[in-house]
Amino acid sequence: MSGSNIFKEYKGSFTEQYVAQQMIASGVEPYYYSNENSTMEIDFVIQMDKVYPIEVKAEENLKSKSLQTVLKDKTDMKGWRFSMSPYREQERIVNVPLYAVSEWIKSRESGHWII
Repeated sequence: MSGSNIFKEYKGSFTEQYVAQQMIASGVEPYYYSNENSTMEIDFVIQMDKVYPIEVKAEENLKSKSLQTVLKDKTDMKGWRFSMSPYREQERIVNVPLYAVSEWIKSRESGHWII
């Protein structure tokens, strides 16, 4: 009934749900973070050896103002971004392709990083 527009409208939500399922299946409990004094939100925050803020992007648009703001305030932190783009490291953000979410997290837990 809704046609294909439903996938365009909600692709961000579907992608975040996919990433959350991958994290939970990997034994990691994701948390949501938002700042009470602003509209800033981070899709997920997880704690393993360190705390990692996570941004999820449904496409290759890698702009993440909220993630940049958190990292600006927390100079010892490194963020993760899961998106349709290939693996790349940018200053304090690592972009991981969506297909590798589970393996990325498992490799962090074991200490044997895959990339």
